[in-house]
Amino acid sequence: MKKLVLFTFALTLMFSVNAQIETPEASPAAKIEQVVGLTDVSIEYSRPAMRGRTIFGDLVPYDKVWRTGANARTKITFSNDVTIDGKDLKAGTYAIFTIPQAKTWDVVFYTDYNGGGAPAELDESKVAARVTTPVYPIEMDIKSFTISIDDITSSSAVIGMMWEKTYVGVEFKVPTDKAVTTSIENVMAGPSFNDYYAAATYYLSEDKDINQAKTWIDKAMSMTKEPRFWQLRQQSLIYAKAGDKKGAIALAKKSLAAAKEAGNADYVKMNNDSLKEWGAK
Repeated sequence: MKKLVLFTFALTLMFSVNAQIETPEASPAAKIEQVVGLTDVSIEYSRPAMRGRTIFGDLVPYDKVWRTGANARTKITFSNDVTIDGKDLKAGTYAIFTIPQAKTWDVVFYTDYNGGGAPAELDESKVAARVTTPVYPIEMDIKSFTISIDDITSSSAVIGMMWEKTYVGVEFKVPTDKAVTTSIENVMAGPSFNDYYAAATYYLSEDKDINQAKTWIDKAMSMTKEPRFWQLRQQSLIYAKAGDKKGAIALAKKSLAAAKEAGNADYVKMNNDSLKEWGAK
């Protein structure tokens, strides 16, 4: 019995030691990251090698869904909405599946990106975008499967896929011009309600120039048709601190009425306390 226990312990120790040995992956993992315009794009995939094998039409059969790499599903992530072959693709992460053929490939962006391998058949409800792209022959063998992001402009780029003597590319477009134009318009239009409001309340809380805070809070309120009770509350506090008790009382009464309508007991109490402090009648 004692010998059996010792043998079992030795066997366990041997396997424990072996489990710590690291060996290279047959299809090593890779990740590429690229900024296209104002959009972050990343691709995570594994890179199988030729190893003397015939790839397309043999190892990777024609007319069947391929995981586009090895091991886990190849994943692409866009930080903004993009367009692929005129099809809108929302910001997020997708699996890239392909259906290789001799002269064209179908490239599929699939919402179910978790797990390994590819489904025998695609669930069309999970196909976010699908494009058919021509195959371009390459003179020399690309021995490791390679994905790249090339032909980068401020508004587009191409996802390239290469292996053996085959290259395919899929162009995607990013909304750079729309984002930049919106940013320019916002800046040129001057500070927004939120900018003026945040600056005014900061000056109030930090005991800075209260007259400047009063100017900013008035500007903010002029930019909204229906200020909320908590915004009116801040405006009343700024008026009171600036010495305008009459204006503060009027604003506190508006905040009180709006707080009652909203059913906010905290703001009802705070406004009532301030009105009493300021000698409201």
